[in-house]
Parts: sequence; C-alpha cells; structure tokens
Amino acid sequence: MTRAVAMLSLVATVLAATAASAGERTVMLAVENMYCTACPYIVKRSLGNISGVMTVMVSFEQKTATVTYDDQKTTLDALISATTQAGYPSRAIP
Repeated sequence: MTRAVAMLSLVATVLAATAASAGERTVMLAVENMYCTACPYIVKRSLGNISGVMTVMVSFEQKTATVTYDDQKTTLDALISATTQAGYPSRAIP
C-alpha cells in the first residue's frame, strides 16, 4: 500500500511539473515592413491583443519582436498571423 501511494505521488509530481512548464513559451520574430517609429507600436499592439500573450518587446532597430505567450491559449501561427494582418509579415527566428 505504501509503495502504491509513493508511486501515485511521484506520478502526480511529474504530471504537475510537465503541465507547469508546457504553458509558457518565448519566441523571437523577424518582422518585415517596420520603416517608421510608429511601426513597433502597431506590431506590439497587434500581438498584445491576442489572448494568451503575456509580454511583447519590439525592437525597431533590429526589426524583431520577442513574445512570451501561453501555448495552451495561443500558437506561433496566431502570432505570425496577427502581425501579417497588421501589415508586418513575420517569421520565427530559430
């Protein structure tokens, strides 16, 4: 009986750790068409409006956006689609 309880406890711990780490992701996007100082604001706003996005940092100089998001609520494809629909096509930087 004690062995079974220990095994269940171990399984519950592993599952909880996996679930906690599975949600938060950070990706850097290369963003095209950013030519003026208003562009980063538009990119940040388009990404920030997506449910599950936690933080967005946009660099006009490097033409990138770094996004931290919950992968249980949104996807990389949704992020790329949001910037593209706003007029700024993007792609993930490996």
